[in-house]
Amino acid sequence: MRVHPPPPLDGRAAERKPVGIAAHLRELGGSRLELEVHDLSRTGFRAACIYNVPVGARVFLTIPSFSALEAEVAWRDKQGFGCKFVQPLHPAVFDMIAKRHPG
Repeated sequence: MRVHPPPPLDGRAAERKPVGIAAHLRELGGSRLELEVHDLSRTGFRAACIYNVPVGARVFLTIPSFSALEAEVAWRDKQGFGCKFVQPLHPAVFDMIAKRHPG
C-alpha cells in the first residue's frame, strides 16, 4: 500500500518553496522577458515582472541550466503573477531547482 503525504496546510495541491531565481519568460509568439521567481511548486510558480502578462496567456519559463517549462498565467496583481505548469515538475527536478536557488 502506497502512503501519500498530506496536502500542504494552505490548501494548495503541492508544496511550495521560496526561491530566488533570475529567469526568463516568453509569451507564446512574444519576446523574452526578465523576471524573478519568488516561489516554486511542482505545479507552478509565483513571479515578479514589470511587464503586463495577461491571465490565460501561455508562457515558457526558462530557468538557468534547465529546459523551458510551459505554463499558463493563472492570476496577477500589482506585485506579480502566478502560473500553473502544463506538466508538473518531476519531484527530482523540483528539488534540484529549489536547492540551487534557495529563497
